[in-house]
Amino acid sequence: MNKIRIGIIGIGNCASSLIQGIEYYKNKQIDNAIGLMHWNIGGYIPLDIEVVCGFDVDARKVGKDISEAIFAPPNCCSTFYEKIPYKNVKIKMGKILDSIAPHMKYHDEKLSFVISKENEATKEDIVKELTNTNCEILINFIPVGSENATKFYVECALEAKIGFINCIPVFIASNQDWARRFEAMNIPIIGDDIKSQIGATIIHRVLTNLFKKRGVRLNRTYQLNTGGNTDFLNMIDRSRLISKKKSKTEAVQSQMDNRLKDENIHIGPSDWVPWQKDNKICFIRMEGNIFGDIPIDLELRLSVQDSPNSAGVVIDAIRCMKLALDRNQGGLLYSPSAFFMKHPPLQLTDEDAFKLVEDFINGNHIEETPTEIKNYIKNNLK
Repeated sequence: MNKIRIGIIGIGNCASSLIQGIEYYKNKQIDNAIGLMHWNIGGYIPLDIEVVCGFDVDARKVGKDISEAIFAPPNCCSTFYEKIPYKNVKIKMGKILDSIAPHMKYHDEKLSFVISKENEATKEDIVKELTNTNCEILINFIPVGSENATKFYVECALEAKIGFINCIPVFIASNQDWARRFEAMNIPIIGDDIKSQIGATIIHRVLTNLFKKRGVRLNRTYQLNTGGNTDFLNMIDRSRLISKKKSKTEAVQSQMDNRLKDENIHIGPSDWVPWQKDNKICFIRMEGNIFGDIPIDLELRLSVQDSPNSAGVVIDAIRCMKLALDRNQGGLLYSPSAFFMKHPPLQLTDEDAFKLVEDFINGNHIEETPTEIKNYIKNNLK
């Protein structure tokens, strides 16, 4: 099989976990590949993914080989595979725009951004790098709240005619205007806002759907999250949380027959606790009524390393997009988006989304439009 040539925007903790994972699974076989949802997707295994270019704006990363840059401060994720070979992939200066929250420069140097003195890249610079490296898929890992920066890189991907996977809660795939542009150019897109493997959102969704299936009326719920990485530090600025909160809330609300009123549901990042580093701690509470209108409440605490928790999902998203490229299938990839993302263009149950992704992988994919998908679910999955 050919290599899957990807580019990464934002060489932070998520990028570090992804690249460590690609190297880690090179030494594994299917029978001991713990932590992957799929070992093989359409003939592609994890070691077929090759990073060919990367972009950042931190002086501690720009200019370095990606094998070194992924371990540079302020990255603080778990190091589960540190023997990354030299890749001959030099991190290029990107575009800042709104990708750095103003308050970040006031924190300890190990946690704040050190802006590179290199000239910011133009769109022409980014497109040239994507083209010269034969990049096929661009992965967006820049910080939450980077609305303008994300749109800048989307324009670059469209001009370079390469696939785009939007792992952050800036609404691109789920925005009709952007989606039409990808469809018109027959370029695939998966988005928005990556789910974790076993994270707060997927657990909250599954429990909400369980309440519904078991006849429990859900009255109130919250999800509180704390962490110590730069993602949580970035989100101290509450103005950057608008799309993140909407994405996480809609992911849970979409699993209910009757949506909760705003005052009865609270979901979102809660605080930055420096010593937690990349460890994310989540508290979920759900209050409802069971048989005989008797009250029930559920409380759950989840502790997980945040960045590796999403890396395995990204590895699957990359390979699904490669299948679309091989099939000359452009536009919104509804099934992979519904399974891999918190705020996809079409919200489904995780059970239905999983079955649709399996069909997509096996080449039995239906026409990727909301109407066709809904009809397929109605006739085949229920």
